[in-house]
Amino acid sequence: QVQLVDSGGGLVQAGGSLRLSCAASGRTVSSLSMAWFSQAPGKEREFVASISPSGSTTTYADSVKGRGTSSRSNAKNTVYLQMNDLQPVDTADYYCAALDAVTAHTLVVEDSGVPYWGQGTHVTVSS
Repeated sequence: QVQLVDSGGGLVQAGGSLRLSCAASGRTVSSLSMAWFSQAPGKEREFVASISPSGSTTTYADSVKGRGTSSRSNAKNTVYLQMNDLQPVDTADYYCAALDAVTAHTLVVEDSGVPYWGQGTHVTVSS
């Protein structure tokens, strides 16, 4: 059973940075395709970023390209999402998600069919 625990959210001023963390248990992150999704109040959940099981492949939503970096620590069995130059539009709940790896480079870009989810961490960006 895979469990994901999200953390790192909080209140930050516009232009600031946060690093979100997703600690996995029950499976190593090297055996999982992992992703971050966000859900703003009253809106549908949206893809933010994904990192492959190998860690060598990443992809980002257009809204975070150039501002977001996904990485991971095999030693800590944790993936991270570093977000810079945060803006009020980034205010949302952020969720870590994972599915069992198909290949070493498989990414997750849709939430449909993703079996494992963190509890979410809230990010508020003030103007």
